[in-house]
Amino acid sequence: MSAPTHKPHEVVERALELSRADGCVVIADEESTANLRWAGNALTTNGVTRGRTLTVVATVDGREGTASGVVSRSAVTVDELESLVRAAEAAARGAGPAEDAQPLIAGVPQAPEFTEPPAETSSAVFADFAPALGEAFARARAGGRELYGFANHEVVSTYLGTSTGLRLRHDQPTGTLELNAKSPDRTRSAWAGRSTRDFKDVDPGALDAELAVRLGWAERRVDLPAGRYETLLPPTAVADLLIYQMWSASGRDAVEGRTVFSRPGGGTRLGERLTELPLTLRSDPHAPGLESAPFVVAHSSGGDQSVFDNGLPVPATDWIADGALENLVTSRFAAALTGLPLAPSLGNLILDGGDDRSLEEMVAGTERGLLLTCLWYIREVDPATLLLTGLTRDGVYLVEDGEVTGEVNNFRFNESPVGLLGRATEAGRTEKTLPREWSDWFTRAAMPALRVPDFNMSSVSRGV
Repeated sequence: MSAPTHKPHEVVERALELSRADGCVVIADEESTANLRWAGNALTTNGVTRGRTLTVVATVDGREGTASGVVSRSAVTVDELESLVRAAEAAARGAGPAEDAQPLIAGVPQAPEFTEPPAETSSAVFADFAPALGEAFARARAGGRELYGFANHEVVSTYLGTSTGLRLRHDQPTGTLELNAKSPDRTRSAWAGRSTRDFKDVDPGALDAELAVRLGWAERRVDLPAGRYETLLPPTAVADLLIYQMWSASGRDAVEGRTVFSRPGGGTRLGERLTELPLTLRSDPHAPGLESAPFVVAHSSGGDQSVFDNGLPVPATDWIADGALENLVTSRFAAALTGLPLAPSLGNLILDGGDDRSLEEMVAGTERGLLLTCLWYIREVDPATLLLTGLTRDGVYLVEDGEVTGEVNNFRFNESPVGLLGRATEAGRTEKTLPREWSDWFTRAAMPALRVPDFNMSSVSRGV
């Protein structure tokens, strides 16, 4: 190649040509972002960025097995490709045999879009959203509340090529909106968030109206002690808990007796009923509005992810089916090692099987209980039970005789998502939601609200 080129597919091809390893995987991630930020009912910053990250996986066959070396770098030019490829090869030669070594996925007919330019976002994604946000600012100002928050849109075009002939491409748009309303004296706060692919389905005015109602609820303050309360968990809180459960659903770890999905005495809990509700927890790369990569994209090996699986198709998978544990996460290596079905992780998570009642209708059917807004600072306490701890945030409300009667103090909670599923007595309507705690890593979720009769508020928190 006599002249440098910056087209992603050509960069992938050139890196593969330069490879001297026994096997090679090249992943080019072309990323563009656009964002808005605001505070006190006024825009503060906006920006657009572009970037490229190139990952090279080199595999070297030796007498004791196949070793792998992985090197990722940003802003790599064509002239710098060879040093990147050589660095990956050196890493492979310096490593011992890879435990997860498998034959690289064989090539298929090249995806027709592989040679097309990357998809990009720009400030135009906010063409309708920004004026509507300005109108929300005006209404909030007139209503005596202040709006803070940000909107971010990212598009990543991933080009994946292998020395075995694989040429795949996936475009992933990801949009998030977080909106916080505060009273002028900052004693009351309420939060709402949304996940979106293009900001065409986000209405900041409707969110502001929702937050205004919650600030009104908070005008009456009720202090409650720690204890177990009937609690309504909104979809965002359910998503944060079940995403962590999904991250903890390693098939290999379960077989080795290290997780909540391990069966006492050996084996796993596959087939065991986890909840009496007819709930199905699933992932589907083609789920409308939650589309994710239909093949494995692994920039490193670890847990039940393997760089040797790059390009492996990922089908729709039920993790829990009609209340029973159906699958645990496995790579090809983990599946072969444990005898479990092959079930790679996917980029979305959906909980189905509840009734069609909205959260508002569930509130109306509550004699006395708590309504949460969201959870944050979630941390693991005990992997054997998947006991988690964390805090409530931006509004815990008291429900009495079907109506919200005031805001109560925040709490620290101690709960296991697996235990919650087992004790939940009602699931509402499944809807797309933004997990607040994990939104930097996982945004594509659809969950119902859950009613838990005895949610463990282990201590009172004095934080906002």
